[in-house]
Amino acid sequence: MITMKIALGCDHGGFEVAQTLRAYLRDQGIEYQDFGTNSTESVDYPPIAASVARAVVEGQADLGVLVCSTGIGISIAANKVKGARAAVCTNELCARLTRNDNDSNILCIGGKVVDCDTAVKIFDTFIHTSFEGGRHARRVGQIVQIENGEL
Repeated sequence: MITMKIALGCDHGGFEVAQTLRAYLRDQGIEYQDFGTNSTESVDYPPIAASVARAVVEGQADLGVLVCSTGIGISIAANKVKGARAAVCTNELCARLTRNDNDSNILCIGGKVVDCDTAVKIFDTFIHTSFEGGRHARRVGQIVQIENGEL
C-alpha cells in the first residue's frame, strides 16, 4: 500500500479519465483530496489547477494529478503557482522521466489524448517513480532560479 496523499482535479474534458483515476485511487487505498469537477458540465480549469498546485506546494498533498482535454492548458495554469512542476505526459516513459529527471510534482493528462487504461498506467508510473537527484538536482535548481528571477 502506498502511503501518500494525492491532490486530484479535472475540468469537464478530463472528467471521464478523472473518474477512472478516482476509482483507481480508492481501489489502491491511496488517500486523495478531490478539487473537482464532478460532472461533464463546462467549467473553467485555471482555478482547479491552482488549487491542486497550491495543495502540493504547501504540503497538503505529496503529488498532484490534473486532467483536461489535452493536459496542456491545465499544466500551464498549474505551473503559474510557484513551486509547481506540472508535466503533461502521454505515456509511461514521459511519466517516469519527468519524475526521475525533473522532480515533477504534478502529472497532467489529456482526457481526449489517452484512454482511461493508459491514464492509469501513466499515473501509476508517475507515483511509483522517485527523483534521481545527482546531475538532475542541479538542473531542477536552475529551474527554481528562473522561477525566482535569479537566472
